[in-house]
Amino acid sequence: MHSLMVKARVLEERLIQMYRQGDGYFWIGGPGEEAFNVPLGLLIHKGQGPQYDYCHFHYRNSATLLAMGADPVDAMRQMKNTATDPYSGGRNFVGHYSIREWNVVPVSSPIEVQYSMAPGTAIANKRAGGRGITIVTGGDAGTAEGDFSTCLIWSSRPASPLPVLIVVTNNKWGISTQYQGQHGEKRISDRGKAFGIESKTIDGNDPEVSYRELSAAMEYVRAERKPFLLEAVLSRLYGHSSASGANRVNDEADCITGFERRLEERGLLKRQQIDELRAKFTAELLAAHKRVKEEPQPDPKSIYEHVFAERDLVGGRE
Repeated sequence: MHSLMVKARVLEERLIQMYRQGDGYFWIGGPGEEAFNVPLGLLIHKGQGPQYDYCHFHYRNSATLLAMGADPVDAMRQMKNTATDPYSGGRNFVGHYSIREWNVVPVSSPIEVQYSMAPGTAIANKRAGGRGITIVTGGDAGTAEGDFSTCLIWSSRPASPLPVLIVVTNNKWGISTQYQGQHGEKRISDRGKAFGIESKTIDGNDPEVSYRELSAAMEYVRAERKPFLLEAVLSRLYGHSSASGANRVNDEADCITGFERRLEERGLLKRQQIDELRAKFTAELLAAHKRVKEEPQPDPKSIYEHVFAERDLVGGRE
C-alpha cells in the first residue's frame, strides 16, 4: 500500500507541475486521500458486467485507479488533452476516468450526480445475482445535493434494498467553505441511520484502518445485498483545485508521512528506502511527462465523434 500511496502522490504533484508549465488547463485531484483511496482500489472486484463491481467515482480518486492497475501516464494524457487520452480522447479535464472494461463509469463534472446514478447499476448487480456490488464516492460538500438523498432513499427501500457501498470522503472543505458551518449533523454517516442504512465514520488518513473497515463494509454489502454508508475523514493537501492555487496546505495531516513514521518504527522500512522510492517514481513520471508532451492533440475534424452512439442501443443494430 505504501508504494502505491507514494506513486499516487508523485503523480498528483506531477499533474500540478504540468498545469503550471502550461501542459494543462486545469487541475483537480486527490493528494491527501491516498490512505483511503489506495485500499479502496485494492479491494474492488474489477471486470466488465454486473457480476463485477461498478465504480462511480469523483475527481479525487486517482489513487484508486492506480491501485486497480491503471497506468499513471493516462492521467497525464488527460491533463494534456492529447488524442491518446483513453478516458475522453482529449475532451475532458484531468480526473475524469472512464474504463468500460473495469465498470468504471465516466466521471461527471457536475458534482454528486454519481450518487443518483449508482442505484441503477446496483439494480443490475442485484438482478444478476452473485457478489458484484456498486461503489459510489463523493465529497462532504456534495452531500448537500439532492442526488445524495436520492441514493439513500433508493438504496434502502425495505421491499428492495440495493447492494451499494456509499462512500463520503470528508476533507472538511467545500471549495472555500468550511464543513463546520454547513452541517447540522455531528457526522455525515448519521444521515444513514434515518434510512436504516448501516453506517460508520472512520479515520481515512490511516491506511490500515481504511483497509480493514472497507473490507468489512464491502463484505456486508456483498453478503447482505444491502447498502452501507461509509464516511472517511481525511485531508486536502493542495486545496480544492488549480482555481484555488493548488498550493500545499501545511496544517493538514499528511497520511503518507504518518504511515512512513509507523513503518520506520516497526523496522519495516528505512528512510533511505523511502527516499529512493519517491525518487524512482519522480524520475519515471518526469520521463512520462516528456513523452506525453510529444503526443498529438485531437484532430479538429473529430469534434463530433463520440457525441452520439454509433449503434441502436435498443435494437442492437449498427
